[in-house]
Amino acid sequence: MYLVYTYVAIFAVFTGLHLYGSSIKRDSLRAPTKPVILLAILGMYLAWVSFRNADPMPALVFAIITSWMGDVLLIPKGVKWFTIGGICFWISHFLFIYTYWNSGIEFGRINPIIIIAIALVYFVAATITFKYLKKSLPKQLFVLMYLYLLTNGAMNSFAWFRLLSGACSPASGIATAVGALCFYISDSTLFFVRFDKNSRIKSHFWVMLTYSLGEFLIVLGLMLLV
Repeated sequence: MYLVYTYVAIFAVFTGLHLYGSSIKRDSLRAPTKPVILLAILGMYLAWVSFRNADPMPALVFAIITSWMGDVLLIPKGVKWFTIGGICFWISHFLFIYTYWNSGIEFGRINPIIIIAIALVYFVAATITFKYLKKSLPKQLFVLMYLYLLTNGAMNSFAWFRLLSGACSPASGIATAVGALCFYISDSTLFFVRFDKNSRIKSHFWVMLTYSLGEFLIVLGLMLLV
């Protein structure tokens, strides 16, 4: 169990250093600390399942790995790197969706109106975001980025479906759902930071705070299944 706490400590320290680097806009501190954040989360998860003598969920492991790849690929500046990194995160969202689905979501236990309402909330949120950013976003990436945020919304929706269907304990469901929401907020904020010149948010501090917390809570919630 001490190994789990060790990885949590590594996560906390490097996330703190990265957030500090983001707040003062020091790339020399941000770049080397960013890749460690997801590696610490992966180590935490693998140490936990080993401690519990359980098998890791392959889809979740690959979701963390593809998120880590996205982190690394977004470090260099440029549309090419942003696109490749975004594709890695896109894949990670599908892997998270599969993980939630595989945990035993029973849609019959959820009111259909609630299912539609949750999906509609994320659809409307993504549409409003991209309507506002339409003039700022690269035209060649507009549709892909819009579809990406819709996929993040789908990942969020399945996290809420998992909680509401009773497929897990309340603690597990709430942690993962809140984590997914933080991930959504992070991606939305990133678009404003990167592309909206009039955005009040100029640094990546809030992007990385919500992202790091989101990934941590998603994995923590799924750890509670073991």
